[in-house]
Amino acid sequence: MRFMMLVKASKDSEAGMMPDESLIAAMTKYNEEMAKAGILLDLAGLQPSSKGARIKFSGGRPTVVDGPFAETKELIAGYWLIQVDSKQQAIAGPSAAPLRTATGRKARSSFAN
Repeated sequence: MRFMMLVKASKDSEAGMMPDESLIAAMTKYNEEMAKAGILLDLAGLQPSSKGARIKFSGGRPTVVDGPFAETKELIAGYWLIQVDSKQQAIAGPSAAPLRTATGRKARSSFAN
């Protein structure tokens, strides 16, 4: 089963602040372990919404709104795409990640399993 583990944005991530060096090193080690275990398909940290845009459609026509966006609770700061055997495994793996934020994470199953 494929799951996308979404890391929600925070005020710090939206301000473009990078984690400290020790957290980056711990996350790199964790990501390498997932890759060696064969469950990591892809991952990325995302730039702040100030560098992005929203595209909305009305009557088939696009409207583009440039960031930043005020509601950080709706924004994503990064993701892991993993291949695991169950939802429980999807939750257990990234729950062990050294990245601990009050905003939490979401686990979403993919149709492409």
